[in-house]
Amino acid sequence: MNLKTLITHTVQYNNWVVNKYIDWLSTKSDEQLNQEVISSFPTILATLHHIWQTQEYWWSHIAENNDFNFAETSAKTTKDEIFSGIKNNSEKLMKYVESLSEEDLAKNVKIESQWFQCDFSKYEYIQHIVIHGTYHRGQIVTMGRNVGITDAPMTDYNFWNIYKDADVAVS
Repeated sequence: MNLKTLITHTVQYNNWVVNKYIDWLSTKSDEQLNQEVISSFPTILATLHHIWQTQEYWWSHIAENNDFNFAETSAKTTKDEIFSGIKNNSEKLMKYVESLSEEDLAKNVKIESQWFQCDFSKYEYIQHIVIHGTYHRGQIVTMGRNVGITDAPMTDYNFWNIYKDADVAVS
């Protein structure tokens, strides 16, 4: 397997997981999604908002448009805006990565922000996006248990990988 295939599968998996989570959480009450629990972020919805905001931030660097605005994404805080935003960003990232060559993925992008400076390849930033989202989705499952949500979907990479090409719907 080459880098292009690996990273493409990674963002396809991420897009699938994001959609699984949004489908799952859209069936939950606003009370459950906004109930405060002890975690990195106070609520499930705030955690989803952070995942989306972070994906948008890194997307702006990977796509080399550097047009991310924290204030703009912070203002969008309704459940529907967050659900739509994270789904749209995950799909945008997936389609973008699918359009890149292996050379494009290996291209370094220098980032100079108020928090850090780095100069890594696009594929390393893409890995970061997916790993970061996975970390916080794990928190969402635990937060959900604390507010009475116990039916989290199966979203292991191996599960997706086994069934992604089958005629069976991956659910």
